[in-house]
Amino acid sequence: MRGRPLAGVREADLYRVEGDRVVCTACARYCRLKEGQVGLCGVRANVGGRLMLLVYGRIIASHVDPIEKKPLLHFWPGSSVLSIATTGCNWLCRYCQNFDISQRRSVEGVEASPEEVVEAALRVGADGVTYTYNEPTIFMEFARDVGILARARGLFNTFVTNGYMTPESAEVAARFLDAATVDFKGNGNPEFLRRYAGVPDPSPIYEAMLELRRAGVHVEVTDLVVPGVGTGDRVEDARRLARWVADNLGPDTPMHFLRFHPDYLMSGVPPTPVEALERHREAAMQEGIRYAYVGNVPGHEYEHTYCPGCGRPVIRRSGFDIIGWDLDEENRCKYCGQKIPIVGKLVRKGDRFFHVPIGR
Repeated sequence: MRGRPLAGVREADLYRVEGDRVVCTACARYCRLKEGQVGLCGVRANVGGRLMLLVYGRIIASHVDPIEKKPLLHFWPGSSVLSIATTGCNWLCRYCQNFDISQRRSVEGVEASPEEVVEAALRVGADGVTYTYNEPTIFMEFARDVGILARARGLFNTFVTNGYMTPESAEVAARFLDAATVDFKGNGNPEFLRRYAGVPDPSPIYEAMLELRRAGVHVEVTDLVVPGVGTGDRVEDARRLARWVADNLGPDTPMHFLRFHPDYLMSGVPPTPVEALERHREAAMQEGIRYAYVGNVPGHEYEHTYCPGCGRPVIRRSGFDIIGWDLDEENRCKYCGQKIPIVGKLVRKGDRFFHVPIGR
């Protein structure tokens, strides 16, 4: 998107005043800010006794992506999204592949109003808008304003989020979100998150997922498996996480076990062995998850969706591309009739697959 530097800021909605401080209620850190102080995220500040969002309408990155890149594999397969980001983040991940965006503490970007973002999405032929690359919770008010307009124009909205929300921000997100990828790191192990992401307590993530699911938001869970670093790759933690997901979000909730790639402050850590990802996937399946995937390994057999009824691959993928679709008009397995929980469907025209929405 094109634009010009934006000079202004916008007052946030997600905060309260306590004495001489404003308490930010966008994320579970609940930063308590005196006059002139900026939250850990770098984009929410106490200015004159009010909490100001410094990146309202400031886009640092935008790109058209396949929905499978998020990854969302059970939501509008084959569709495309306009991905947008601002600077800043409420986590301090030492391995972040988007660190130049997320860990930047100078407010930068070009001006793009909610109307301009939606118009850009329509112009490039996207089916939806995804708020990603950095943590969208920290610019929730801007995402909400974009999202409401996007819905009015027939577009869907998705988050790629660490889930570190408050009840207040989860309630706002649920007003406009259609789907969310919730990214766990190191199987959600508290020790790993404290040491490598600066997260004091992961419990708000679970509460946010429950709130989003109760509101009807489609949720998929990813787990970045970091090899040989503290508790980043323990299969027992993957079992615990999968058991919680199966028991609380349901066994049809997709789980993705992602390969770690060296970056940022952990460039000396090797990529995750593929065998470790396969063990994590198998553990999740044993704990009741019906749809578990290996991610960031293009061409792997566990990129496919397998029917839990007959075990055959019913959606075949290569990287972010769908190369086979063996579901009928009601998304039932063509071999055994098992219903597969996919939002939307595909039709084939020649050698290409085209997304067809269901119920929108």
